[in-house]
Amino acid sequence: MQTITKYLALAVLCLNVHLITAQDTISNTNNQEQIKTLRALKDKIKTEERELLKTEVEAINKQLDGNEITFQEAEKLKKEAAKKHALNIENRIAIINNKLSLLQRNDSVYNSEEAEADDQFVFRIGKGETDDEFIFFGTKRRDKHRHRKYDRRTTSDLVLAFGLNNAIVEGDNLDNSPYKFGGSRFFEIGWAWKTRVFKNSNFLRFKYGYSFQINGLKPTDNQYFVSQGNQTMLDVFPENLKKSKLSITNLVFPVHFEFGPSKKIEKDDYFRYSTRNKFKIGLGGYAGFNIGTRQKLKYSVDGNRQKDKIKGGLNTTNLVYGISSYIAVGSTALYVKYDLSPIFKDQIADQNNISLGVRFDMD
Repeated sequence: MQTITKYLALAVLCLNVHLITAQDTISNTNNQEQIKTLRALKDKIKTEERELLKTEVEAINKQLDGNEITFQEAEKLKKEAAKKHALNIENRIAIINNKLSLLQRNDSVYNSEEAEADDQFVFRIGKGETDDEFIFFGTKRRDKHRHRKYDRRTTSDLVLAFGLNNAIVEGDNLDNSPYKFGGSRFFEIGWAWKTRVFKNSNFLRFKYGYSFQINGLKPTDNQYFVSQGNQTMLDVFPENLKKSKLSITNLVFPVHFEFGPSKKIEKDDYFRYSTRNKFKIGLGGYAGFNIGTRQKLKYSVDGNRQKDKIKGGLNTTNLVYGISSYIAVGSTALYVKYDLSPIFKDQIADQNNISLGVRFDMD
């Protein structure tokens, strides 16, 4: 009888152990399912709050489009809405995290690294002048390779200028110029950088860069350029010229001090000074090198058209330098430049190039 009782007690004990193990397995399985559900719920919460924020922003934009509120009031309302929904996410996810911590603490499948959920979120409202111009709320996910610009003191832009060109002959005035007015022109294209001189003021800017200048001169009275020794002069061409033009190409490095007011634009994470549509004055000069001289002649001989292109050989100055200035409103300026270096070197009477035209700074 005692033997039967012992075996019966042992059987009951084994049965209890089996039941306990089964319950633990079921409990772990249930925990895992709940953890997956809660993690999915966190993503759902973020999506819901973002959709609610989007709806509020659309409503604010409609008020702005209908002139019911000002731009500043709209920005304020958007920030308040974004902050509210960011806090909603934080609070709602905090509740989920507490439940997750309890389940994960008692679950052998999930370790501590898996328990760390990615709870970062970012709200973006409206894109501005730069990639970084967004309104951010909540925990931010930062890109280590992305640099946010707070203050940019140096900018750059394309420079384009063209207009009338001529030369002032020593001992004479511009009215008696041997070159055609209107027919003689110049062209300039280059790149310029502009740096704010003072840290907290943008009234004075330092502008510098490089440009290609092409100065053209068209002689009057059927003349063309000839070289006799070290002297370059105009002579009458033996045939009837349809075109006589001298083109001098220079590579120069202009430097200007630019004066004028600007508008300070302040955003959440950066500020800029803008001279768009502002009055500006630039004073400075340039220096560089003559990189090409070409004379082009067009004429007819016995009814046959002739075209001569003569490169170099006219004793043009190798080193060029001069002064220049511009008066601008916005990107468009009235532009004048004058070569202090003579067009031709070692001449009895110096000739200095002068240009007047329009200039565009594409900033």
